[in-house]
Amino acid sequence: MIGQVIVWIAFAAAIASAFTYYRAVVQKIPKPHFARRTFKLAVGSVIAASVLLMVFILRHQFEYAYIWGYSSRDLPLELLITTFWAGQEGSLLFWTLCGALMGIPLLRYSARKQQEFEVMSIYSLLLAFLLLILILKSPFQSIWAAQPGQLAPGEVPADGKGLNPLLQNFWMIIHPPVLFIGFAALAVPFAFALAALWRRSYSDWLSTAMPWVLFGVLSLGAGLMIGGYWAYGVLGWGGWWGWDPVENSSLIPWILVMILLHTMIVQQRTGKLARTNFVLAILSFVSVVYSTFLTRSGILADASVHSFAEPGALVYTMLLVWIASITVLGFVLLAKRWTELKTASVSVGWLTRESFITIAAGFMAASALIILIGTSTPVFSNSSVEPAFYDRMNLPIAIILGVLLAISLVLQWKEESGAGLFKRTWVALAVSVGVLILLVILGLHDWTMILLAFSSLFALIINTRLLLERMRVSPMALGGPLAHIGLALLFLGIIGSGRYGKKHTVTLILNEPKEVQDYRLTYTGARQGGDGKWHFAVRVENKGTVFHLMPVMYRSAFNDQIMREPDYTSFLTKDFYIEPVSLETTEENTHDHVFELPKGIPTKIDDMTVTLIRFDMGTEHRENMSAGGATRIGALLEVKKGKKTERITATTLYEPGHNPHPTTAMLKDGKTGFKLLSLNAGSAGSAQSSIQVEAVGVHDHPPVKQKPETLIVEASVKPFIAFVWLAALLVTAGSGLAIVRRAKENGLAERSGVEKSRRR
Repeated sequence: MIGQVIVWIAFAAAIASAFTYYRAVVQKIPKPHFARRTFKLAVGSVIAASVLLMVFILRHQFEYAYIWGYSSRDLPLELLITTFWAGQEGSLLFWTLCGALMGIPLLRYSARKQQEFEVMSIYSLLLAFLLLILILKSPFQSIWAAQPGQLAPGEVPADGKGLNPLLQNFWMIIHPPVLFIGFAALAVPFAFALAALWRRSYSDWLSTAMPWVLFGVLSLGAGLMIGGYWAYGVLGWGGWWGWDPVENSSLIPWILVMILLHTMIVQQRTGKLARTNFVLAILSFVSVVYSTFLTRSGILADASVHSFAEPGALVYTMLLVWIASITVLGFVLLAKRWTELKTASVSVGWLTRESFITIAAGFMAASALIILIGTSTPVFSNSSVEPAFYDRMNLPIAIILGVLLAISLVLQWKEESGAGLFKRTWVALAVSVGVLILLVILGLHDWTMILLAFSSLFALIINTRLLLERMRVSPMALGGPLAHIGLALLFLGIIGSGRYGKKHTVTLILNEPKEVQDYRLTYTGARQGGDGKWHFAVRVENKGTVFHLMPVMYRSAFNDQIMREPDYTSFLTKDFYIEPVSLETTEENTHDHVFELPKGIPTKIDDMTVTLIRFDMGTEHRENMSAGGATRIGALLEVKKGKKTERITATTLYEPGHNPHPTTAMLKDGKTGFKLLSLNAGSAGSAQSSIQVEAVGVHDHPPVKQKPETLIVEASVKPFIAFVWLAALLVTAGSGLAIVRRAKENGLAERSGVEKSRRR
């Protein structure tokens, strides 16, 4: 097919460009025109392939498996466009497109900096790797090749499967593209670092790569926070960050590139940390590829709602080869230059900006390592790490980082006395302690939260003062303090919304008010919208203020599951947030052996206590499901009866065009068992996952009497959640200002160099 041919052309051109640039370095060819032309051919081919896929999507050409699998005729135009990056193959092409488009300004930029040959040789090779994976996992594969035997040759489906309901949201238009731009951006510092090692030029690359490092910080950070805002407003698990493994795998590169940004500044000012910077530049991009491996290998399918299905053995292997190749290439080259990177040892005291930035970098690296270990657990075992692990391990690091955020910008690059430092910080210390005492009086009693609040307040006050001082000197110098203020506010927002947010499960009988904390909630009825979704009207009164919330539930035809969308209202210091759980109608329940089992919550059934432990679905069944075939889904149950405890797995076979076929899982007594009737897998971080089972062999119970229509919700108060969103804006703005400043400094340095050469 023409799309696959274009991708092959792009791959061949990228390989040719990488090799020709390499030969230009080795043979000292002054003007490698062929290398530039082939790189531009690769870029043009990637653009052509992307345009072609978008045209096929807009024309509903369901003869392509990718388009059939992720789009449908009923999607509005804006969501139809997002199907380009909704699946594995399309998102890989979009990432490749971002990298290709970034390559054109990079070519011109590196040529001006006289680093073109080495930089573009490496960058072309990275682009070729992406294109090779795209060849193996192509969005242009026909549905007859992808689904052999399912359709007669030439038969085209009338409609596609459609887009996952969780992705049918405005933020789907913005979040993935911003994140993929960040992924592509981190290839540039990697290329500059390896080019510097190749050229034996160990400091010039710092100023050259700095704007690209800042751009990576900006785009990755913005992508993460947009994703958090999306999750908060759409997913019914009531939070903006759930330590989901796929979320973590994008967080790690951001932390590493943040460290790189600060250690590069240290090397520019002191000449130190040269080796560290090369290690970080390599690891930043390696972590991006590793993130891709985790997301697309299928390893995290049971641990994350974001994970794609298993891509196949060949693509799985190629992702591992890519990780191994760039790791070996980077660290072998670094090992060869290791002794040349040794800097003169100069005794420096502890009270310098260099020391504190280095210490902060060490703690941030420890955080990245902790997150990496927790996120990678499913790679080495069948289990996954609970969110509490990340909270517990990262809390001490966050406390220390708050103090370091405050002091690092106050200190000078040269050694100074403790008395001088105290003189410049005592006011901030006193104000922080005063505010902290007030917070303790208001109810902040957890000593770990007290320490985090103190360090965050200290950082906030110090950096606010620096911001005001620099504002009078140069607005372009505000990037650092602005970003540090954002991080301090983020920590405070985490304390307020995370640790001190309150959640209550509330049963709302139709038209009967219910008191929840200082709020009176009244469920006033439900209506079905034109989209088939049920909207539940809840009237909320609080201290004379009345507002209405409309949480949503519906059964999705996409996956035949109940979907939940929360609703909330924002005040200056808090949000009030409602998550729908279930609706109990007035119909009489005559089936006395059917029970709802929420995940992790023991339920009394006859003389047994039954708990849903987890869902159980094997890899081969996930493959069948993604291919539209039969799949068997199970639920692991723990059954306590007297002093005995057993674990059994109830399973149901789902076949296209047939009713579900449950199999009775029997206890060892051979008399009692359970059938899995339906399941609701919920969302990441949700406590609402549940199943419906039929108990076999239990005693008869009287029929359940009719009861009024009842809406069950989880109502939450989230103090100071606005600090989280404000923090995201400030960090983004600070990174943007820093990019502009570095770009201007680069331009001035370049013009200065040209003038000096003319004078000679």
